[in-house]
Amino acid sequence: MPDDSRRNVTYRTAEADYFERRGLRRFAGAWSLWALGVGAVISGDFFGWNFGLLAGGFGGLLVATVIVAVMYIAMCFSIAELSPALPHTGGAYSFGRTAFGPWGGFITGLAESIEYVLTPAVIVVGIGGYVGAIAESAFGVVLPGPVWWALFYALFVGVNIAGVELTFRVTVVITFVALAVLGIFWVGALPHFEWRYALDIEPDAGGTAWFPRGFSGVTASLPFAIWFYLAIEQLPLAAEESHDPKRDMPRGLLYGIATLIVASLLTLFLNAGIAPGAAAVGASEEPLFLAFRTIFGEGAGTTLLSLAAVAGLVASFHAIIYAYGRNIYSLSRAGYFPHWMSVTHARRKTPHVALVVGAVSGYAVALAIEYGSAVFGDVPVGGVLLNMAVFGAVIAYVMQMAAYWRIKAMTQLDRPYVSPLGRAGALLAGVIAALTLVFLFINPDYRPGVYGVAIWFALSLCWFGFYARHRMILSPEEEFALEADQHG
Repeated sequence: MPDDSRRNVTYRTAEADYFERRGLRRFAGAWSLWALGVGAVISGDFFGWNFGLLAGGFGGLLVATVIVAVMYIAMCFSIAELSPALPHTGGAYSFGRTAFGPWGGFITGLAESIEYVLTPAVIVVGIGGYVGAIAESAFGVVLPGPVWWALFYALFVGVNIAGVELTFRVTVVITFVALAVLGIFWVGALPHFEWRYALDIEPDAGGTAWFPRGFSGVTASLPFAIWFYLAIEQLPLAAEESHDPKRDMPRGLLYGIATLIVASLLTLFLNAGIAPGAAAVGASEEPLFLAFRTIFGEGAGTTLLSLAAVAGLVASFHAIIYAYGRNIYSLSRAGYFPHWMSVTHARRKTPHVALVVGAVSGYAVALAIEYGSAVFGDVPVGGVLLNMAVFGAVIAYVMQMAAYWRIKAMTQLDRPYVSPLGRAGALLAGVIAALTLVFLFINPDYRPGVYGVAIWFALSLCWFGFYARHRMILSPEEEFALEADQHG
């Protein structure tokens, strides 16, 4: 068996049908990738970001959003260079693996698994809040949140299993619907904007109307500001299903982040700055529903628009289910996760096992938090899950930016796109991500969840150290990285 003796990693050559049972189908073009990137993130404008208003006030969240936007711009330029140079479904994992060997690949891939499995769980809590409020208001139907969660998981895991063609077509449609709903909201909210609503959060001692929690409010708001953009970096996971990843991947990434920055700033100002005000919006699980009530009043029109607003949450829910499926598939195909998780559907060529595993895991964590008030206290389930997802995200960001520095020196790589920010941009993004990781442990309301996911991360590293690294498979990412080692 081949081995990477410098890192004590053992590989075996896969049997003849191993990769045949793990094949994917190419379908995505530039617009599909743009829709996947924007769709994966657009729920951040509908739910989740608003918890940052209570954490830092309007001013604190605004400053945090600007800082985070700078991080994502720099990171997207860096990933736009890496992704066409390393066009594998592993995405971030293949970046980490090429730069730092199997341990670097596993740490990066594991962090992204945490991010992508927990992010749909955050979003489905938001979907349950919106749909539950609409069902009760319009039809008098009351169902527990976990029932709504299970229904939406079953529906959209099913769509993702049905085929990559359907997945991308649904993604494009619901992304445009979500942007249309936001457009109606922005236009309708503008005449109602007043600063007194945005600044109505009661300041702590020493705080101000703009910064009611002081400087600490900025740091506490960072995870919620990240929610405006989290998961745009998933696009490289679609590399093996893209017709021309070397041309289309940079376009999809950069057009996507530009769209999201405009949307985030409009949403922050116009949702917080109209009645019922930032204090009420910051505590809501359906902030846009509150805004539509202010703009259009009670009635069928508001209910219909709020139902359409669910499209924004569904767009991200659907797109990130795609992401965790490809992430788990790729790590499993190479042996980092159990091999059985990477088997694809014989006819549809979708990673159906990985999709189900991720759904069950995310749903189980959401249930544990929902019914674990003794541990998590009286804090929003979505807020706890959000901070846990950000824990995985910022570790993956640090690893990817560090990988960029290392891979930049590999002159044998073909680079169809080169970041104009170079290593300086990657350093800036990596530093902001690392500081955010530290700040995650400061907010006592969400600390239990962050500690929990940190323990899971540590146990998973033990899994790799004691078991998985001795049972690796020569997958495309691993073969490429071994060749890079030999030339590096």
